Amino acid sequence: MSHDPLLQPYQLKHLTLRNRIMTTSHEPAYPEDGLPKARYVAYHAERAKAGVALAMTAGSAAVSRDSPPVFNNILAYRDDVVPHIRALTDACHDHGCAVMIQLTHLGRRTTWNKGDWLPSVSSSKHREPAHRAFPKLAEDWDIVRIIRDFADATERMQAGGMDGVELQVYGHLLDQFWSPLTNDLNGPYGGQDLDSRMQLLMDVLRGIRARVGTGFIVGVRYTADETAKGGINAPQGLEISKRLAAWGMVDFLNVIRGRIHTDPAMTDVIPVQGMKSAPHLDFAGAVRAATGLPTFHAARIPDVATARHAIAAGLLDMVGMTRAHMADPHIVRKIIAGREEDIRPCVGATYCLDRIYQGGEALCIHNAATGRELSLPHDITPAPARKKVVIVGAGPAGLEAARVAAERGHDVVVFEAQPDPGGQIRLTARNPRRREMIGIIDWRMAQCAARDVVFHFNTFADTADVTAENPDVVIIATGGLPNTELFESGTQNALVVSAWDIIAGDVKPAGRVLIYDESGDHPGLMAAEIAAQAGASVQVMTPDRTFAPEIMGMNLVPYMRALQDKDVTFTVTRRLLDVVRDGNRLRATIGTDYSDFTTSQHYDQIVVNYGTMPLDDLYFALKPLSANGGAVDYTALIAGQPQPVAKTGGGAFQLFRIGDAVSARNTHAGIHDALRLMKDI
Repeated sequence: MSHDPLLQPYQLKHLTLRNRIMTTSHEPAYPEDGLPKARYVAYHAERAKAGVALAMTAGSAAVSRDSPPVFNNILAYRDDVVPHIRALTDACHDHGCAVMIQLTHLGRRTTWNKGDWLPSVSSSKHREPAHRAFPKLAEDWDIVRIIRDFADATERMQAGGMDGVELQVYGHLLDQFWSPLTNDLNGPYGGQDLDSRMQLLMDVLRGIRARVGTGFIVGVRYTADETAKGGINAPQGLEISKRLAAWGMVDFLNVIRGRIHTDPAMTDVIPVQGMKSAPHLDFAGAVRAATGLPTFHAARIPDVATARHAIAAGLLDMVGMTRAHMADPHIVRKIIAGREEDIRPCVGATYCLDRIYQGGEALCIHNAATGRELSLPHDITPAPARKKVVIVGAGPAGLEAARVAAERGHDVVVFEAQPDPGGQIRLTARNPRRREMIGIIDWRMAQCAARDVVFHFNTFADTADVTAENPDVVIIATGGLPNTELFESGTQNALVVSAWDIIAGDVKPAGRVLIYDESGDHPGLMAAEIAAQAGASVQVMTPDRTFAPEIMGMNLVPYMRALQDKDVTFTVTRRLLDVVRDGNRLRATIGTDYSDFTTSQHYDQIVVNYGTMPLDDLYFALKPLSANGGAVDYTALIAGQPQPVAKTGGGAFQLFRIGDAVSARNTHAGIHDALRLMKDI
């Protein structure tokens, strides 16, 4: 029996949880047609088989038809969800993992132009800034219907084999009712009285208990402190917590602190990189001490040490490590095996959450197998025969290729022109807020070192260097260099500098600075932040209708907090057409895609962020020497099958290029390239 606090079992009502680690409710947006089918099941089963004690699924499953998901959620109001829930629960139970589901009515946190085009409903007449739909004020018949919908959905989950349900009571309908900031009702469910505002939750719980009995586990994930003027404060939140305990209908509390009605508010609830780890942990501990109820919590608990402290100090009964399990689903297995140093770190990039709030699917920035469990492995299997693999480039794509090849058992050599590994990640990590990104590189270097990968740094590899290794496979992961050519201009403009120049410190910001951001990704705003901090007057300009569209909601928040108190302006729908020298300044000709309008402005410095162009000279030099001419069989790649080895050229080695050596994309794309190619080599 281990003495590790994290590995101790926990008794929740009749349910024995095998350890203290859980994944809290989150929606990776993997359902199909509103149902948790094979992909969804595989995602949770991977974490269950690796030792997670409790999988809290969905984030959240909708109980009513006038609560249409704003992204791809489970539809708990459908009867045909039950067999799919049964497949999900069976898959988790088969691995000894308990499984529950979070249920909700979104209230105003949705919109009316989805699903069945029903009006959104709330206790508030104000729209939620994040989702923008003006709700109707709930009527008596709405309340009766919604209470019944919660009971119906809970009964379906019980029929599907769930061990329990969790009600979502932060930012959604139930706490829209209980918060004075979002309750404009009069009568039994409104007003100034807390009991009246909490009445809807009590009635929902009574309806659920009448339907599923007292033995079924029911908990709430709720905001116990809105951290907003006029909202529920910490003392009131503790009083609410005590009332929840006194009602006798709630089996556990899952504590949230803050609001989620705007991107900045949500980022404080779910902190991103550069923000404090576990900022609400002590508050959750205060709730546990005040109520005596089983207490769960998750908010940027990214590492085992913090999780262990939460349990050992008596702050929590179950600790949520949700984003951490997207980065590495095998955390518990590695703790048990004494291999904590092998855990792939969550670097707080929040690529996962930002993607779903943009309408995509949750993906981890540096674990390409997450969400692709049906086609990509988390554990790399040995190859049937050892090969010599040469990789050129030690950025994230090249290092992932080296790691996977080494785990396959191959003899791996890596050439890197720079003195250190990391590529563009090293530039990213120069921002103090984003220094955790270097964990993407450090983890892979440690994995490669453990498998005797040979590195040659400060080596600008050429054809002779590569062929001298007598390789069987060559991977070109040389990345790209900044592109400062203005759109369709045909020439590089020597008067502008790149965002990389500013970020690396090779060029100092000066005077009035234009950041012309054609790509809309991190380097543009990173350069703007550096220039503003240096005292420059900064204008960020984009031809798009919104600025920085590739920096999604939660990651945009720290930039705006860093920029808004400085001399920084944002200009949209303007295109930089030309730059010429005018005395000791630069004259920019600025147009727009919407008309023939042009204007001129003067700047001291113009910084262009327009992606990268592939550094591909070596690839094209090696192409005629390769067996496959550099060709990738896309059909095999997409199907997860090995690349064919039949020769189309006269060479002895297969040649592939990945990441930005192909085209400007992002870190996840390069790592995905490497994993799905190398897993079968």
